[in-house]
Amino acid sequence: MRQVDTTVSFTPASTRPALDQPLNAARPCARACRWCVLAAVCLLWLFAWLPVHAKEPVVQQIGLQRSADALYLSVRLELAPTHAVEDALLKGVPLYFVWQADVYRDRWYWTDKRVASAVRTLRLAYQPLTRRWRLSLSNDPPADSGRAGLQYALHQNFDSLPEALAGVSRVSRWKVADAHQLQEGSDQRVEVDFRLDLSLLPRPFQIGMVNQPEWLIEVRRRVDVPARAEPEPEPAPDASPAIGDAASAPSDADR
Repeated sequence: MRQVDTTVSFTPASTRPALDQPLNAARPCARACRWCVLAAVCLLWLFAWLPVHAKEPVVQQIGLQRSADALYLSVRLELAPTHAVEDALLKGVPLYFVWQADVYRDRWYWTDKRVASAVRTLRLAYQPLTRRWRLSLSNDPPADSGRAGLQYALHQNFDSLPEALAGVSRVSRWKVADAHQLQEGSDQRVEVDFRLDLSLLPRPFQIGMVNQPEWLIEVRRRVDVPARAEPEPEPAPDASPAIGDAASAPSDADR
């Protein structure tokens, strides 16, 4: 019988495709998760290094009172300085806050006319020896006189920074215009501006502060002028008896 040689060959089936398929499908998800974690870390790092923006002062009260002789402005703000501003004050750096009120008359045929303007500058400084805050008031425009030329008319001391800031951030019956500068019944307004004037700081501190948002403290408002003067309030009646009443009253000796 003839011998037949048979060669059996086979290729073992690989199970790797079945195992690699879910692994390959999971790789995009893992890569996406890594990118999400990296993006979150970058955002946290960015927010940590972003500059702190100064909070705009909150206007709690603002109003105008027009009398027979003048126009008066009253404003109360809520001032919350940033850490940089407070740190500079504690280091003895004086800061200058400026109030400005401009009175305009509307003109339909031309630009509005400014009929009056009033400016006051407040200098706030910390005194380390006495641990008190000194607030000085000047009615000179800082742009004309400069920091060295300011003439202060009033000084006041405070025991704490919140009390000093309360004195900075409010004005009461501030005369902004005379009666002859106003017209009866015409459209007039007052533009109020309160700001931290960086140009009055010492030169070494002005470098790099112009574009720092945490040093920008400013608020602007517009208030319409009353059309007519308000009547003067009548004086309150005196509770003490008049001279005639006292003379007519019986004394103890008469009794």
